[in-house]
Amino acid sequence: MSEPRSARPVFSTEDFRLVRRAVADFIRMHQDDPEASKYVSLHHRLGRLG
Repeated sequence: MSEPRSARPVFSTEDFRLVRRAVADFIRMHQDDPEASKYVSLHHRLGRLG
């Protein structure tokens, strides 16, 4: 029986930086959006990953 393969990451560190930057821009443009707090939380979580 062969050994299990290790999982490869789906996103690179650079991908997280790009997505985090895009989320930050969205937050700036939609500050009055009632769901903005969800995007702020996402931005924070992405910063912890990348």
